[in-house]
Order: sequence, then structure tokens, then C-alpha cells
Amino acid sequence: MRDRAQFGPSGNSRSFAEAGYKHTRQAPAWLEAMGLDAYEYSAGNGITGSDETFRIIGEEARKHNIALSFHAPYFISLSGVDPEKRLGSLKYIRRSVEAAEAMGADTIVIHTGSASKISREEAVELAKDTMYKALEDNPDTAVRLGLETMGKLNQLGTLEEVLEICRMDPRLVPVVDFGHMNARNVGGLFTCTDDYRRIFNVIGETLGDDYAKYLHCHFSKIEYTKAGEKKHLTFEDREFGPDFEPLMEAMIAEHVYPRIICESDGTMAEDALTMKKYYEALR
Repeated sequence: MRDRAQFGPSGNSRSFAEAGYKHTRQAPAWLEAMGLDAYEYSAGNGITGSDETFRIIGEEARKHNIALSFHAPYFISLSGVDPEKRLGSLKYIRRSVEAAEAMGADTIVIHTGSASKISREEAVELAKDTMYKALEDNPDTAVRLGLETMGKLNQLGTLEEVLEICRMDPRLVPVVDFGHMNARNVGGLFTCTDDYRRIFNVIGETLGDDYAKYLHCHFSKIEYTKAGEKKHLTFEDREFGPDFEPLMEAMIAEHVYPRIICESDGTMAEDALTMKKYYEALR
């Protein structure tokens, strides 16, 4: 198992295209040259690539020492009240698993769903049912099914809700989005190292130490309103949080080695590198 954190972007920064690159299969070499070592393929708006394309991306990633994950479509609805729509999500999860397998990604990231029309308890039970069926649907895969903490108050996906669903099966893993959690709290959630340390401790106590030690994470500064998440920002922003430095310090203090995927607005690779440099300096 790895002995240091991994850092990379979700999708391609603006600078990727500005440098003349046109295809995601070129991203691993570009990221390695920058000094990064992770990449999350973003299929939020739908999976359009072929297995052959995903296989090529995977080959390039292995050649350039880039760890891969795969973000499933945003329109998956684990807790939808319409059974047809909810169970229709299974085909998108299955296709995401197939794409991840083709490229050698170890984790798919799934949005947990809505809790706006029903109680949160009912939403959790529906999501559990959907994920139970998803596990049955993909019995032999080595790909982990990651459930993301969400940023809007009317969405399912507090850390506690995600952990409750993940307790169903060891193949389910939490994907902690620190920006989402902070936005959901309307700011102020992560102000010091101990605030981040508590997240790793809760995950370790609930699911086991390895789930905390090798946690899959998202990080970005996010603008919020009283309803939670509004939009992703860059590290240039000074008004909204959270700050990444205490997270790096918490990782060192807790001896954990997460994969940090940066979701800044257009500068995700550059901001991922800023985090990695700070982390390496602490080491």
C-alpha cells in the first residue's frame, strides 16, 4: 500500500487545452510532467467514451504513474421516489464500473441523491436499496463504489448518511468532499487542523482504519448560500473556504495517505499541485 498522499485533478484544466492538448489520453503524461500522480475521469454529464478509449487512457496512466478514479453521471438518483428512475440508475452505475474496469480505475464516485421530497431517513433507506442492487449487479468487480458527501442542504449526503450506507458492504467507500461539507454547513466547518482530523477519526471508527488511511477525497473552495453549495471557485478566492493547509497538516498528523482530487473551477491541476507542494514540504 502507498505511503504518501496522491494529488490530481478532476477532468482537465483550462491550461491543458491552452497548451494544445486535445485528448484525455494525453492527460497522464501532462500530469506526470507537472508533478501530479492522480486523475479522476469526469463523466458527470454522461459516459460517451468507448471501452477502447478508456483502455488507452488506462495504459497511458500506468505508463506515467497516474492513479485513476471515475466520476459517474450526475443524474444517477439513488434515493429517487420514482422507482423506475431510481432503479434506472443501476445501468449508469454498471456502465461506470465497466468504464472504470477498462481503464484500470479503482473507484467510481457516485452522487448520493436528493432528500427534498421525503424524510432523510426514507432517502437513506432508498439509497441503501439501490446500492444493494448495484452490488448484486456487479458481484465480481474489484472497483470500489464510492459515495460522495454532497453540498446542498436538500441533497442526501451528509458524512453520517454516507457512512451509514457504506456500512452495508466493504465494497462501498466514502468519498469525502471537504468543499461540499463546508458549503453544506454554510461555512466555518474546517477552520483548523483538528477539524479535519475529526473526519479521518470518525471514518476510521465507523468503517475501519484503512478506509480513513486511504480515503478518496475531493477538495475545492466553494461559494455557498443559506441553501449550501452555489459554485466551485479557485484557490485565488479569499472569501469562501475551506483552506487546504490545515488538511495537509491533519494528514501528516494522522499518518493517512488519501487521494486528493481537486475540483477547482478551471485550475484543478494547478491547485492540486499547490496542495501537493505544501504537503511534500511538511513531509
